[in-house]
Amino acid sequence: MSNHAKHFFSRGWCKFDSDASLLRWIEAALPAARAARHDPAQAKWLRYQGTWFAGVNALDNNAAGDVAGSGPLQGRVIDFIAAELGLEEFAWDRAQVSICYPGYPRPMPGESQGRAQYRRDRDAAHVDGLLREGPQMRRHLREYHGFILGIPMVEFDPAASPFVVWEGSHEIMRSRFAERFAAIAPEQWGEEDVTEVYHAAREQAFALCERVEIHARPGEVFLAHRLILHGMAAWGETAVAGPDGRMICYFRPATFGPQEWLHNR
Repeated sequence: MSNHAKHFFSRGWCKFDSDASLLRWIEAALPAARAARHDPAQAKWLRYQGTWFAGVNALDNNAAGDVAGSGPLQGRVIDFIAAELGLEEFAWDRAQVSICYPGYPRPMPGESQGRAQYRRDRDAAHVDGLLREGPQMRRHLREYHGFILGIPMVEFDPAASPFVVWEGSHEIMRSRFAERFAAIAPEQWGEEDVTEVYHAAREQAFALCERVEIHARPGEVFLAHRLILHGMAAWGETAVAGPDGRMICYFRPATFGPQEWLHNR
């Protein structure tokens, strides 16, 4: 097993050195990412008093990852996804264009003090695919991503709202949800209210797992396990970035169903 694979499966993430094919993709895709930021149709994603552009599915790439003639996504990380995760010939989702600015996170108008504090003190830590629904905002499993791929698009300071993971938390999540869903058919998992077990698993991860901030430069990428607890840190007091802010494109393709989401490595 490669060092990348050992790191990924034990800690829940790994980082890849600069790759010329990804640099070429960034060169072609960056104008499209900038255009998404200023597209009036995407203005709803500017949040927290203008300190974060969430940019969900804002990049206009196709199912091969091609945007603006960039060609499909290629490189060592793509080879790793195929060889180690067994994921090939899937459809790439439209990437999130996540852009942070100095001051993140300022409070949202009308939000509770608890939610603002959680975002500030716990990096808004979450597991993707567990969506809040209904008046009581109860958690349900609705999306089954294969992984999280982060592609930095520009240079920025390591303290400029880095991506954060709790190492090893993917196995805590797996264990807790395997127990919760043990007697339930996978096709019914989405109908289950998993709020309590999810909150308990988060607290266990906070208590037992090391919080790690991940920084990468354009051409470098990081890959996170689909079950890992992760978030985005506050903008550091001395952090600097260019006019594009801290811009990262995230891909989270839906590659399988609930059974594989929980039990695949």
